[in-house]
Amino acid sequence: MKKINIAFDGPSAAGKSTIADLVAEKLGYTHLDTGAMYRAVAYEALQKGIALDDEENVVRMIEGMDLEMKADGSVVLNKEDISEKIRTNEISLAASDVSKLEKVRAALVAMQQKISRGGGYILDGRDIGTVVLKDAEVKIYLTASVESRALRRHKQNLEKGIESDLESIRRDIEKRDYQDTHREHSPLKKAEDAVEIDSSDLSIEEVVDAVMALVEKELN
Repeated sequence: MKKINIAFDGPSAAGKSTIADLVAEKLGYTHLDTGAMYRAVAYEALQKGIALDDEENVVRMIEGMDLEMKADGSVVLNKEDISEKIRTNEISLAASDVSKLEKVRAALVAMQQKISRGGGYILDGRDIGTVVLKDAEVKIYLTASVESRALRRHKQNLEKGIESDLESIRRDIEKRDYQDTHREHSPLKKAEDAVEIDSSDLSIEEVVDAVMALVEKELN
């Protein structure tokens, strides 16, 4: 059976990873969480005391990282599972900072393109349809209002027992949106051939159904 690549783009906390996971499970595809790769880089830089705007040292650090993106979605850095540690607001903003660095993006994009060659992959991030997988057969731009995204992130934090302040999360999301859309290299934008889905008032199941309809149309 033909295997295609699926690209998810959109702002922070729009639900890209959740939807990508569910669609990957339905199709038997591998979800490569590119955002988690940038988060892992940011986490390691902070751990090592490397300034997030020190491009040369961050790239040198990447070359020495033992980064594994597991099929179950876990992220293992230097043999340590950091899946939960990279999901904080601090790491989210730090990831946005390192993602501005052209050489950092080039290093990770090359890694992502190599992994997904041959099809059967779902990638999500900020520039998948416009840079990483320009030839992806299905491209989704998943968005939602700032208010609904903040509420979702707040609820997730509380469910995980993480201290959470809704207003602080809302401000962080607005800041992240600005950073992502105004960065010099590969800013967040909708690919011309992407289908936009606004999930503000949709359930997870409704979003998955909308995506699966597009995928099935491409496969049939």
